[in-house]
Amino acid sequence: MDTTWNNKVLSDVLGANEGNALRLKQAALVVAGVLLLAIAAKIKVPMWPVPITMGTFAVLTIGAAYGARLGLVTIFGYMLVGALGFDVFAGSSAEAAGLTYMMGGTGGYLVGYVLATLALGALAQRGWDRSVLWMALAMLIGTVLIYVPGLLWLGQLFGWDKPILAWGLTPFLVGDALKLTLAALVLPAAWKLVGRARG
Repeated sequence: MDTTWNNKVLSDVLGANEGNALRLKQAALVVAGVLLLAIAAKIKVPMWPVPITMGTFAVLTIGAAYGARLGLVTIFGYMLVGALGFDVFAGSSAEAAGLTYMMGGTGGYLVGYVLATLALGALAQRGWDRSVLWMALAMLIGTVLIYVPGLLWLGQLFGWDKPILAWGLTPFLVGDALKLTLAALVLPAAWKLVGRARG
């Protein structure tokens, strides 16, 4: 694995790389990323013990595919759309949206989304997204970065005498393991496709 910080992420090798065309590409990627995050948050796949939502999968893969800087712009764009009251989060609705929803029980996980995006982007820039094993480790790190502030937020919001782990961690571990595995396979496979297209 190449460990230099000069590695390109997937978004760097697709399309324009300079001038106005690059700016247009980046703007299009941000818009597409925000839409993907909003759609993924609403997808629920039946699973035991709780349905799997695809929001975290989208966050982690966008972070890795976009890199730290563009990924951060995208996740902040997503947060801004949500803060304005649009129904873009997994549990938001007409009754609970915008800042009211964001400051509720999900607030810490949204903070974690930002941390995970930065981490995945930085690790992808080191080439971690080109190997299944390294990508799996990167996804695990990103998942931990989502859960830690999420659980801390829940504890502060509802009290540490409540079953915080049962509310915010253990029901989601099976689904997150599956999403982690899927994401760890997708990014290296995408790099192989890029290599063949350029070969």
